Amino acid sequence: MSASAISKANGLREPYVVRVGQRLAIPRAAAPARPSAAKPADEALPAAAQAARTASRVIAARLGPTRSPETATEHLVQPGETLGGIAARAKVPRILIAEANGLQPPYAVRTGQTLRIPRTRRHAVKAGDTSFSISMDYGVPWEQIALANNLEPAAAVKVGQTLLIPTLLNPPASGSTRSSPVTASDDVPAPAARTASARFAWPLTGPVRRGYASGSNFHDGLDITAPAGTMVRAAGAGTVVFAGEEKGQFGNLVVIDHGNGWHTAYGFLSRVTVKEGASVTAGERVGLVGTTGLAKGSELHFEVRRDGKPVDPRGELPKAP
Repeated sequence: MSASAISKANGLREPYVVRVGQRLAIPRAAAPARPSAAKPADEALPAAAQAARTASRVIAARLGPTRSPETATEHLVQPGETLGGIAARAKVPRILIAEANGLQPPYAVRTGQTLRIPRTRRHAVKAGDTSFSISMDYGVPWEQIALANNLEPAAAVKVGQTLLIPTLLNPPASGSTRSSPVTASDDVPAPAARTASARFAWPLTGPVRRGYASGSNFHDGLDITAPAGTMVRAAGAGTVVFAGEEKGQFGNLVVIDHGNGWHTAYGFLSRVTVKEGASVTAGERVGLVGTTGLAKGSELHFEVRRDGKPVDPRGELPKAP
């Protein structure tokens, strides 16, 4: 299709500027009528596009409703967004967001960056909660939570107790970014306990064959190579919302809901060792490394999603030693 035909169909004028999110009509010649029934929309797509769409549905269909900007505690920066616009939609002063994320003038943000949105939050303690799990879920040191609630740091939490979760105002020591690019030479650390700055633990040890990428060459997670049969562990505590075969792309797949809008996914498994609906603890085995789906060898496909949108897992994991 020529550029002139597309510009004419959409009434575009020189210099033919298009916007992110703009819908463009693509003029096509009318296809001759066929007596046979029309194929479903997905069948008209190339095989690779069908696989990507199927895989996306498997995870996205199991995620909860998207959080309102006025209540979200984190925001994934989209193309064209500015800190001022994000602050206006979140109804939080721009300077507070800048301080919470260690941003410096002129307070530039970049596509794919995850911003903390400082809010006063409350947590109702439920069965199974511990001071450690609450601290990790909110990314706030337990000592600060205990101080805000007039508690001794060593005191046990009680079911039914309502805790005030203070706003984390200390900016990260590393500046505004929490993620870094992954290359094929990066080695994944052992799946040890999470650090105070990491939301999840690595699901296994092995080199990253392919890292997270956005744009036209997008890749929603990490492909980590390891010998077939290596144990894959849950990156955090949660509930299994999918455990089975996804024929389009992931092969044998496990998806875990960690609450507060966070999900992790584990694909290409040779075997799934948990059942849908099961509660798992951090470090618990969920499957074995395999070659199912679109695996390029013996490897694990690992994703982290926030409110249904993929984020760079490296930004939520401990750094390699």
